[in-house]
Amino acid sequence: MITQANNTLITIVGPTAIGKTALSIKLANHFKSDILSCDSRQFFKEMEIGTAVPDQEELAEAKHHFIQDRSIFEPYNVGEFERDALQKLNNLFKENNTQIMVGGSGLYVDAVLKGLDYFPEVAPTIRVDLTKELEENGISSLQQKLKELDIETYNNIELENPHRVMRALEICIGTNKTYSSFKNKPKAKRNFKSIKIGLTADRALIYDRINQRVDIMINNGLIDEAKKLYEHKDLNALQTVGYRELFNYFDGTFTKDFAISEIKKNTRRFAKRQLTWFKKDPNTIWFDFNESSSKIIATIEEEIKNER
Repeated sequence: MITQANNTLITIVGPTAIGKTALSIKLANHFKSDILSCDSRQFFKEMEIGTAVPDQEELAEAKHHFIQDRSIFEPYNVGEFERDALQKLNNLFKENNTQIMVGGSGLYVDAVLKGLDYFPEVAPTIRVDLTKELEENGISSLQQKLKELDIETYNNIELENPHRVMRALEICIGTNKTYSSFKNKPKAKRNFKSIKIGLTADRALIYDRINQRVDIMINNGLIDEAKKLYEHKDLNALQTVGYRELFNYFDGTFTKDFAISEIKKNTRRFAKRQLTWFKKDPNTIWFDFNESSSKIIATIEEEIKNER
């Protein structure tokens, strides 16, 4: 009989292009479980190439959830994902008390595993002023302001995402406290135990894999995909590495080659921030990306046995 006390969610984290999808499928097949995607951009069906969604063969190997299940025209935030993911897990645990979650979006992972942090309401005029500053002086001005007001958030946030930067700044300005000071408070209890597996590699190797992935995306038609989305470039979903740089190319701000090099550079920076975020959790069990799935499975099974 499956009980709440026996529910286990295995979460696979790590930087982009490290091999999380391949491992998640092997684990799902072993544990006969489904896979919840926890990537904040793979939700959107118009962004297939640039978000490296699992291909049709991979999707056929295991049942996936939250992959291209909505449009960029449907606003969707981390709080809504937390609600939807927990509801989905409750249903899945009725069938199998071990489930898999995979993704590189640290905030979304934490929302499911621990719950969201509480932030007080602040005056809406602050966001208006920050938006004006963004339009007049660019994202670098906001980044510098965040660095001065909250260095901890500056070191961990997705700095190229203006919405994330403005959100942190409006809390700092509106409360006279750091955004980070509101984080990591006691959260709601979950009806499952958590095992978090991290994949990593030498930084040079991670960067090389990222460069190769970007080249593959370009060859697979990323430029045409971004061109179709260009008229909607101000949507929140499209404030994403791989699309922003190409929008600058379409604007005439970047050359094609420079846009591609910027995608690689900004993706490498993103991977560095991902590792910084995930390394903060001392309970994550880390493996080299080349480690055999059998050894990882054996470790997980031992953890499950100890927890139950």
